[in-house]
Amino acid sequence: MSTANLVVTVIGADRPGLVEALSACATTHGANWEASRLVRLAGRFAGVVLVQVDEDRAEALERELGELAGRGLKVHVDRGPGGPEAPRAGRPLRVEVVGNDRQGIVTRVASALVALKVNVEELESAVEVAPMAGEQLFRLKATLLVPAEVGDELIRASLEGIGGDLMVDLLSVAG
Repeated sequence: MSTANLVVTVIGADRPGLVEALSACATTHGANWEASRLVRLAGRFAGVVLVQVDEDRAEALERELGELAGRGLKVHVDRGPGGPEAPRAGRPLRVEVVGNDRQGIVTRVASALVALKVNVEELESAVEVAPMAGEQLFRLKATLLVPAEVGDELIRASLEGIGGDLMVDLLSVAG
């Protein structure tokens, strides 16, 4: 029997029971919860979930997920290709960028990476208060997929070139 990979994005006012509602919906239709990223931002619950379900049950699951709107969740379902994901070309690399917060910093980091044909696989960022100075400190952590011809020092130089105060740490990821 063929399976469907459903990538489900959700957003709504945060409150207890939202993860239970999503997971119960998947379980009811025999779906397997494969992976997820869920977070609370500005009082909102947002996330993305990958579920795998038998193809003949996928449509019913999609319908029931859509009914979660009645519980205050906006839900969007996108069908990915069935089966395991094909390996991607490149090497994984973890990067952490820390510096004084300023408008446009994510755009500048993303532009520096795309200029090197580096793909962002995962990204997390936050603004926090610097311990001693009391100023706003920007922190970005990302997992990248780097082409073989791009070295770590080129990535470091590109990111540090964004601003003199940026500190860049790189960590190779076992592939």
